[in-house]
Amino acid sequence: MEKTDMPQKLTAEIINAAIAGFEQQKTRIDQQIADLRAMLPGGRTATAITVNGALRKRRRISAAGRKRIALAQKARWAKIHGESVSAPAEQPKPKRRLSAAGRRKIIAAAKKRWALKRAAGAVAKRAARKKASAKKAALKASAVNAA
Repeated sequence: MEKTDMPQKLTAEIINAAIAGFEQQKTRIDQQIADLRAMLPGGRTATAITVNGALRKRRRISAAGRKRIALAQKARWAKIHGESVSAPAEQPKPKRRLSAAGRRKIIAAAKKRWALKRAAGAVAKRAARKKASAKKAALKASAVNAA
């Protein structure tokens, strides 16, 4: 029979003791790593305990974001405890109004754009008519010459 180091029957108590022992070893190793890093020039003085060994950048949140989060949390708390929350009512921005002078400028610019568009269309039409009439004349002349 082969001899093993592990007991045959693992109880919850034994497993918990093993976990505690391994966690102690891990903290001791982390401390030793921190001490070694402190010895390096420009090294970190404390270890950065991270997930999967990667350093995480801390995200910054604006004051307005923190305020929104706080208000939302207060509303959730009040909802659970049956109280009403008096959230500060934000004033809606006043509706912007267009002045009469501004309106006249917009109308004048639109009329100018449309006049330019119509003029460009008329020039294109004239050119197309001229080209078509020249083509007809050429066909007529070739028909007369062929006969």
